Amino acid sequence: MTSTRPPFDEIDISSEEFWAQSPDHRDKAFAVLRQERPVSWHRPLAGGMVEPTCTGFWAVVRHEDIVTVSRNPRVFSSAAENGGVGLADVPPDTLKAMVSILVMDDPEHLRQRKLISSVFTPRRVAMIEGQIRAQARRIVADLASDRTGAADFVDAVSKRLPMWTISEMLGVPEQLREVVAENGNTIAGCADDEYQDGRSPMEVIFDAILVQRELMTELMAARRAEPRDDLITELVHAEIEGERLTDDELHAFLLLLCLAGNDTTRHTTSLTMKALTDFPDQRALLLADLPGRLPAAVDEFLRWSSTVQMFSRTVLEDVELNGRPIAAGDRVVVFYPSGNRDEEVFTDPHRFDVTRTPNPHIAFGGGGPHYCLGSHLARTQLHAIFTELLTRLPDLRAGEPEFVVGNAIRGVKRMPCTFTPTG
Repeated sequence: MTSTRPPFDEIDISSEEFWAQSPDHRDKAFAVLRQERPVSWHRPLAGGMVEPTCTGFWAVVRHEDIVTVSRNPRVFSSAAENGGVGLADVPPDTLKAMVSILVMDDPEHLRQRKLISSVFTPRRVAMIEGQIRAQARRIVADLASDRTGAADFVDAVSKRLPMWTISEMLGVPEQLREVVAENGNTIAGCADDEYQDGRSPMEVIFDAILVQRELMTELMAARRAEPRDDLITELVHAEIEGERLTDDELHAFLLLLCLAGNDTTRHTTSLTMKALTDFPDQRALLLADLPGRLPAAVDEFLRWSSTVQMFSRTVLEDVELNGRPIAAGDRVVVFYPSGNRDEEVFTDPHRFDVTRTPNPHIAFGGGGPHYCLGSHLARTQLHAIFTELLTRLPDLRAGEPEFVVGNAIRGVKRMPCTFTPTG
């Protein structure tokens, strides 16, 4: 098939200016595309790590189509050799070092996912859940004891729980935890001037990877010599049918865990607190029956926040998507926030509704082989931190967030909050 590409769409979702707008403005643009042009052709994304070699991409904005792409890896490839899940022209080995199994297709993906999944035993998960509840209690107790009744919510709450959880899971010493978290924040914010400090986005990423690799090399060697009850120990010794993860595979996955395990929960926590401030009726509903309503509400937190904004795929064979012919070799980009606002799937999608059911959100991807390994962990963290916040600080209010610049993550750098101290 010869790709029947139309002119670039009149709605420009590729520019840095578009992604510098508020999420509400972007949602309006995606709503038009969902209704009129659900698969549309766009110029290459601006503001990436390096200049892309692709000539453009197909934007996929409807929930149903995002699920189709996600669940059909035979046609829509994530493999680094085919370009990975971004649109920048990055060497395959570098991509794998940055995002591990996200940029693999089977059988390589299946092999590594099996090895990694083997360490998340029921005992390990149960131990982690207990740690998370204790961590959430401590974090909110610290905030509640601040007699000023004001704080930066990101610094005091959102960033602390994922950093603490991932570090304890891995076995990262307390004095190194801030470095691990900051590396993740720097990579995710590589397009933001605040993180660049005069460097290019790619230089920012390489510098952070080098720091992380040096740190993890020491920890991996220490756990091989003296095993402990932590995730690094289990990963370096994990074995299925005589196979183990190589050091390069371990480094890549540990970096991914520190990135994904930190960013998703951190930013979802901040955006949810803002939503609970903006929709006081929904906060009141939760407070009226917190144990009964919070489990379902967590799914709404995830749908509403949609912190991961996009992933790309490379088309391996001619295909038709929502009536649009797409040729082998073309790139498609799925936009998760748009799918999570799809009017055909969610009633009144622009309303934050903690009782929403069913809630088939795609915050962890649209299913398929790349469904997020940490989905249970993220849900557990959100349940724990909002149990503590709403119980101990029910009048906490969030101010306006300051967003991270970039089109990969919907991230919050800072967000003021006020509350009545109870410590």
